[in-house]
Amino acid sequence: MKKRMVLLLTAALAAATILAGCGSKSETTSGGSDAKASTESVEKQKGDTFTVGFDAEYPPYGYKDDSGEYVGFDLDLAQEVCERNGWELVKKPVSWDAKDMELDSGTIDCIWNGFTMTGREDEYTWSEPYIDNSQIFLVSADSDIKSQEDLAGKTVLVQADSAALEALQGDAKDLADTFGTLTEVPDYNTAAMNLEAGAADAVAMDKAISARYTADGKLKVLDGEISKEQYAIGFKLGNTALRDQVQKTFDEMVADGTVAEIAENYASDDIPSALCVGK
Repeated sequence: MKKRMVLLLTAALAAATILAGCGSKSETTSGGSDAKASTESVEKQKGDTFTVGFDAEYPPYGYKDDSGEYVGFDLDLAQEVCERNGWELVKKPVSWDAKDMELDSGTIDCIWNGFTMTGREDEYTWSEPYIDNSQIFLVSADSDIKSQEDLAGKTVLVQADSAALEALQGDAKDLADTFGTLTEVPDYNTAAMNLEAGAADAVAMDKAISARYTADGKLKVLDGEISKEQYAIGFKLGNTALRDQVQKTFDEMVADGTVAEIAENYASDDIPSALCVGK
């Protein structure tokens, strides 16, 4: 009898161990994203680098000036965040259609460059939005295209992996289906040059950058919007610690007027009117 009791107790302990293991596995599975997040949510200390991924062909948010320096509204904001935290800013231009690979690999800490959060809310860990934007069409100033309906049968250009492309493949697909062609290009500078040269009829792009292309009067914004959206800073999914550090500093910059002051440096690009913070 005693031997049988020992065997039963041993079996019970073994079963308990198995159940405990299943319970642990179940918790990890059900909270898998949280477990992943905890290993990827990393704070930065003074002296650390803060690497910002950006599209170097996206003025006024990030671009190369005449002296060969990378400048722009978002890069100015990032520089101020770094100075207040004692970090060293590293500006890393990336191919826009490779930005996710750069972020996932840890090559960059965030995507900060007129980055649309609308429709991508679950793909990244986001800051609060700071810019209101919409998607529009650019056409030649002397074009006979007066409305979106006039784009039927026309050649329309759009940047690869952009919010404009997502809109035209999504909610505005019915409109896109009327085009003669919808062609992807690597950047909007290329698109604008093709439009001015007569190689295309229209360009679908962010209104937030359109002022740069309409300043000389050769191009104009077509009446009507494709979609509305907001810009925010995108961090790797789960990296809440770094997002919170940057957000705290950004909020301080909004409160003391620094964000508005930096925006005034880009008044000709309509950034002050697009800000959705500090109003």
